[in-house]
Amino acid sequence: MPGMFIDVVVEASAARDRVIAKKLEEFCPVGIFDASGEKLRVVEENLDECVLCDLCIEAAPNGAVTVRKLYQQTREEETRGSDA
Repeated sequence: MPGMFIDVVVEASAARDRVIAKKLEEFCPVGIFDASGEKLRVVEENLDECVLCDLCIEAAPNGAVTVRKLYQQTREEETRGSDA
């Protein structure tokens, strides 16, 4: 389940790659990634601590990590809904 404001999605192949997983865990300043298991885990209770630094996006292969700003989607959906 995503946080209230932020969701982070990691491609399955990147989550299984031990090197990428460890790098993501090390680079994230707020502990969103846990590489202690067989594959990378997104620590859901830390999602809203994200400071939007983009270090995870820079540390992973292109497109392997997506940071979704849920609060922008809500505003866009509300705006679209008011036009109808």
